[in-house]
Amino acid sequence: MNVLRVSKWTIAMFVLPCLIIYVSLVFVPILVSLYSGLLDWNGIGDSTFVGFKNFHTLLFADPVFWPSVRRTLMFAVFSMAEIPIALGVAMLLNRFIKKPNFLVSSYFLPVILSVVIIGQLWKTIYNPAAMGGMLNQVLDMLNLHSWTHSWLTEPKIAMYSLYFVALWQYLGYHTLIQFTGIQNIPADIYEAARIDGAEGLKADWHITFPMNIPIFKISIVLAFIGSLQAFDMVMVMTAGGPAHATDVISTHMYNMSFLSMKYGYGSAIAAFLVGLCLIATVIINTIFNKLEKRFS
Repeated sequence: MNVLRVSKWTIAMFVLPCLIIYVSLVFVPILVSLYSGLLDWNGIGDSTFVGFKNFHTLLFADPVFWPSVRRTLMFAVFSMAEIPIALGVAMLLNRFIKKPNFLVSSYFLPVILSVVIIGQLWKTIYNPAAMGGMLNQVLDMLNLHSWTHSWLTEPKIAMYSLYFVALWQYLGYHTLIQFTGIQNIPADIYEAARIDGAEGLKADWHITFPMNIPIFKISIVLAFIGSLQAFDMVMVMTAGGPAHATDVISTHMYNMSFLSMKYGYGSAIAAFLVGLCLIATVIINTIFNKLEKRFS
């Protein structure tokens, strides 16, 4: 410890390269994006400084933007809704399965698969029965003909179809995180609680959940921020269609930047997305800090 106190410059020399790389790859692109949002630029030719015109158009004159924000936030809400499910699955595995590692790994398998593979798989499942779609065929076999739909081409249903795929893909990911947190809770605490008559759900409410709140928060933050940045699955399965019915913030940013060649306007959308992620992170941390104080 004395050596560490004396050699602060040595610590700085080790930390500085990582700090430079982090600032270069994270903060500098954010600042460049913010500046680009103030330009009328196609990304290639000359640019014209227009101030906050892009942001004004984005907030008040873009008919696609606010619906895409609503879908993105709904995506985040659906993603966070699976965290309690993942926690419940992790608690059941920990309590009733003697060697749950294989099952946890099986749940994690969809996370390992490429998004392109998952997208193509679920596009096949969602296809109408005439094209070999599994889901509609199963509904027909169960005489639920009125439940069959063209899942990815009906505007009112397409986005919910994507929500379900995201839940299916990342449930195992969050189950693994929650299971790891539960495994790190000392068994002595459960033994002491059992002596006092606290078992089952009572032990979970007073021990498992309070002691797993930091891990729960990690899953919530990852799910929320990841959903705000959702792009690949939407592009693979619907590309934002039909008629912008599945456009989220990131796909709208892509379309504006690279298809419409409005790079400055796309940068304004990116700046809005960065701000939304920061605000969401602050709110989530504030809520969970209060929860930790309540259960401590």
